[in-house]
Amino acid sequence: MATAPSFRAHFDFFIRFANGGDLAGTGFRLDLPSADAGEDEIARLLVQHLGLALVDEVELRGLRIVEEPHRGSRGIASVGGGADAPDAATRVIDLSHPIRAGLVTYPGLPAPTITPHLTREDSRARYAPGTEFAMDIITLVGNTGTYLDSPYHRYAGGTDLAGLDLSTLVGLRAEVFHLEDAWTPERRGIRAETLADRDVRGAAVLLHTGWDRWFGQPEYGEGAPFLTGEGAQGLIDAGAALVGIDSLNIDDTESGGERPAHSLLLAAGVHVVEHLTNLAELPPSGALFTAAPPAVEGFGTFPVRAFAQVADAP
Repeated sequence: MATAPSFRAHFDFFIRFANGGDLAGTGFRLDLPSADAGEDEIARLLVQHLGLALVDEVELRGLRIVEEPHRGSRGIASVGGGADAPDAATRVIDLSHPIRAGLVTYPGLPAPTITPHLTREDSRARYAPGTEFAMDIITLVGNTGTYLDSPYHRYAGGTDLAGLDLSTLVGLRAEVFHLEDAWTPERRGIRAETLADRDVRGAAVLLHTGWDRWFGQPEYGEGAPFLTGEGAQGLIDAGAALVGIDSLNIDDTESGGERPAHSLLLAAGVHVVEHLTNLAELPPSGALFTAAPPAVEGFGTFPVRAFAQVADAP
């Protein structure tokens, strides 16, 4: 039986890192999955092969694709993984902001109100002696606290909260990108190259920017980091199942109303979770992430109790 041909890329490269510094190489050779691999894919494979993190830009120079036997470059085969060590103790880390009356999540949106429907005192007349209950009414906009966006939030014909597949919301492999030093007030957008160093297929990609330290304060509403449209498309192309961020919005809210990350991710069926917290407590890989909203029909966004399960070494 004839063996399928193998292909390799020959090139020089220059890599700039989001947190400063750069890396250059000449005469580099890299195994390719096929002869028609594009320059963006080759750049991603290079980052994975070198095991680099916090990459900002990749420039390939003198690129040639030739038929050559593979030499075992990392990054061609997908890499599995998960937090399933049978003898490890598991910690649950809460990634949600508590909701309380008067909480301002997003400037300009109404804060939740909580009022009694039935007080404990009034309930005593309805139940047996010594038995009492409290029933309360909460009024809130769906964009309160830590919440999940479904496609219906952006698109009239998109899947609503009740239509979401629970298997895409529970126990997802988490790939956490710790990006506190990968953005600046002058360059707040998180780029595709910065997220290209790991396999994220089927994973919850969680962007730890550190902006959650301002949650509930006036500073939270301005100058927040965000995911660029190119970054969103890169995660879609890489097969991410969910993207979460600990910032004001997955998009730049100071861009005049454009929402490329929302538009691209939700059109592709990739869930969006905003206003996460405590991401600093998670390892880059190995945790399991859950964020499931109630099954509300005709509704696009609702608070979630997001959390991660982390297996400690035995």
